[in-house]
Amino acid sequence: MNQTKVTEFILLGFGNLNGFNIFLFFLFLVIFIFTIMGNLMLIVLVLVNTKLQFPMYYFLCHLSFSDLVISMNIVPNMLGAILYGGQKMTYIGCITQFYFFSGTIITECFLLSVMSYDRYLAICNPLRYSSIMNFKFRNCLSLWPWVLGLTLNLTGIMPVSKFNFCHDNIIDHVYCDLLPLQKLSCSDTSLVELEVFLFSMPIFILPCGFIIGTYVYIFFTIAKIPTATGKQKTFSTCSSHLIVVVALYGTLIAKYMIPSVGQSLVINKIVSLLHSLITPLFNPIIYSFRNQDIKLAFRKCFA
Repeated sequence: MNQTKVTEFILLGFGNLNGFNIFLFFLFLVIFIFTIMGNLMLIVLVLVNTKLQFPMYYFLCHLSFSDLVISMNIVPNMLGAILYGGQKMTYIGCITQFYFFSGTIITECFLLSVMSYDRYLAICNPLRYSSIMNFKFRNCLSLWPWVLGLTLNLTGIMPVSKFNFCHDNIIDHVYCDLLPLQKLSCSDTSLVELEVFLFSMPIFILPCGFIIGTYVYIFFTIAKIPTATGKQKTFSTCSSHLIVVVALYGTLIAKYMIPSVGQSLVINKIVSLLHSLITPLFNPIIYSFRNQDIKLAFRKCFA
């Protein structure tokens, strides 16, 4: 049977929206601009303000940088697909986009577990915090999530890169992701889907389990604080992190931990939009509004 190998894809985005394409384009463009500005501003504030030179804010810089990588990797092509009703992408470009997106998501999972460990040390073991969380250890903790994210992701990307795409080259999605590539491929992808599902479980569940474990200790420690004011002040230092954890893992569970059989592509698009466009904007807003140190640094910067 003659087969023509696909060398480029057309990213469909949301398709024909009956005149709403222009509205969605400008809406997503504004969100994208605020996402870039918000995360860059957070990084600059931490780097230039001496009162923010603590490990917690250093890890927050890495989280903001990962959000920038996700947004800049996904949103420009998504905007092109919305504006023109489709966006051409080469085969290599599509696989590269999928690799960096999934790799950065894995990195964020490990970064959030590192941030929970930092809060655990600060609240449960404050006397030893400075000696344990020294400059060298802090740098190692911030580097390893990136190493793990970009290397572990190779075991998932290699099977996907071997998919055969024979005729249809239209990706009915907002970016190159596993589910639309599976639907488009003329290969048998059932084994690959099982491999990716089994591989993703420890990557997502182990950091999540670690975060839950650290917060169990944190909550027990906070419960021992005699005053309500002390409890509230201590909990406020980790509440922003908890909100970000819930937001990230909520979308990941909905998207990757539920098998794709019977899953609506429209729902998958909406969930994908949440953690590629909304969550990267959500993170700096949460930390800016709920963290007094960052609010004070912001006011001094623009006073």
